[in-house]
Amino acid sequence: MRANPRRKASAVTLAVCASLAFVTAGGVKDLGAAGIYYGPATNVGNGTARSYVTLNDDGTPDRVGFRLTAAALDGLTDDAGPGMTMQPFPLTLPPEADKTVFEHLVLDWNPHGHGPDGVFTKPHFDMHFYMIDARAVSEITPMRLDYLVRASNLPPAQSMPQDYAPPPGPALFNTVPEMGLHWTDGAENMAPGAYDFTETFMAGSWDGAYTFMEPMMTREWLLTKPTLDRAVKQPQTYPKAGYYPTTYSVRYDDSTNEYLVELGGMQMKPAP
Repeated sequence: MRANPRRKASAVTLAVCASLAFVTAGGVKDLGAAGIYYGPATNVGNGTARSYVTLNDDGTPDRVGFRLTAAALDGLTDDAGPGMTMQPFPLTLPPEADKTVFEHLVLDWNPHGHGPDGVFTKPHFDMHFYMIDARAVSEITPMRLDYLVRASNLPPAQSMPQDYAPPPGPALFNTVPEMGLHWTDGAENMAPGAYDFTETFMAGSWDGAYTFMEPMMTREWLLTKPTLDRAVKQPQTYPKAGYYPTTYSVRYDDSTNEYLVELGGMQMKPAP
């Protein structure tokens, strides 16, 4: 006896659906959210940059980062504009990154580097992973009546990564508007004139809180298509609950002709 083709098709459809989900009292539950999710692309140089997040099977974040096409390193401006030392490229994170502690990313191109003199004066990229939203970052401005107090408010040592220290001198004068105060790893010898800057990993604060993580790297170093894997130094306490990175990596993806700068090994950390 021949099988009814409609019944056969229905049976196959049900089998496929059953392999992807199961029914609970609350409805249909997805068995897996693993994959890579992208934010919108932004024009950089002759190419583009975009954010991304990678999720595990249970929907928890594993990695978040920047992807720059190879062409993004060409056609970059040599003049950031009047009164500007850098050209910023804000990047929106995909909604799937909402469990990470990161709110948004900003790629900065520094055609002539920046201070301190003799340390970071090579043409390079700053890659900010912000743990506060874009509006809060924009409000880091000397035009605020409370700027002096907030800029001078350093976070406790235990809430910043191990070995990190702020620059010497008053925090008020070292705080960068629309960014914050930049902390460097004391394990690196950054003496002016002796330090050969290729890449480094900075931390940032504002108004007593740890607010961003920042890989920095020269264009010249990126053009070598480097491979780097390093642990991210951790604080003893965290500014808010969420998934924080424990690793930092840079690599070139030959299959897509993209540079990847990512923070991975995400671990859930409690609020202070």
